Amino acid sequence: MKIAPSILSANFAELAKDVQVVEEAGAEYLHIDIMDGHFVPNLTFGAKLVKDLRPYSKMVFDCHLMVDNPEEVIPDYVDAGADIIGVHYEATPHLHRALDMIKKAGVKAEVVINPGTPVSVLSEVLGMVDQVLVMTVDPGFGGQKFLPETMDKVRELVRIREEKGYTYEIEVDGGVKDHTIKDCAAAGVDVAVAGSYVFDAENPAEKIDTLRLSANEVEI
Repeated sequence: MKIAPSILSANFAELAKDVQVVEEAGAEYLHIDIMDGHFVPNLTFGAKLVKDLRPYSKMVFDCHLMVDNPEEVIPDYVDAGADIIGVHYEATPHLHRALDMIKKAGVKAEVVINPGTPVSVLSEVLGMVDQVLVMTVDPGFGGQKFLPETMDKVRELVRIREEKGYTYEIEVDGGVKDHTIKDCAAAGVDVAVAGSYVFDAENPAEKIDTLRLSANEVEI
């Protein structure tokens, strides 16, 4: 399983340093939560931060757009150096258009669903996406409690992928810790986002190792 530390929980005053710490610890992805204060009740950073961080890391930049009408800002994150851009099903009436914009720009496209949204609404786009992000908390804030019932969605996505021959990876975000990542691994998660568990620790690298070991105990 790939580990994607979320910089939402990092020290903003030493962001480049924190990013380098988790990269040296072997994290494959860097999860970047973009919040607009409208789609979710919090405001974080924009495309400039992604662009400024890009020279400091070779990790996959996984930009999770928690914004209304994401198609308006997708070009900014393409230009900033995003490797993956995720858009919420709930954030736009033009989901196919938004995902197609990302794909045509040469960036991997990710579709995201909130805890209250069923997998069934994604039936028309699963064949075109590179990644599906299942929110395991309600989006907007770090440090929330993992919702175990969301693993049913992961299992459903695994089943659909096998039946249809799709190639998307399955990512989860929210409340991932050493014990909850075992549930994720058992359900078939490919990428786990971890924020406060990693960055609130005195030794983030040690926490990344713990997550990986806990996941590997379950994975076949």
